[in-house]
Amino acid sequence: MTNSNPNRPLYRVTFSRITGQDDQGRDELARPKEIGAVWPRKGGKTGGILQLDIIPIELTQRQGVIFLVPADGKDQGGAQ
Repeated sequence: MTNSNPNRPLYRVTFSRITGQDDQGRDELARPKEIGAVWPRKGGKTGGILQLDIIPIELTQRQGVIFLVPADGKDQGGAQ
């Protein structure tokens, strides 16, 4: 993936904690909270650098989910 503006992240990193389970046993998630970003590497190197501003305690206990949302300037919203 190329990024035309190196001052913008490639992805926004969000975290949703697990709040329970539905009738079919699937995890129910809280509203996602932005916790960081993935930035492009310099010098044309592939991949990205993950920067976390917050590390949720639920993450260390495997009680949540991390999402990478493209930072393309469009509202991703979570609904399709």
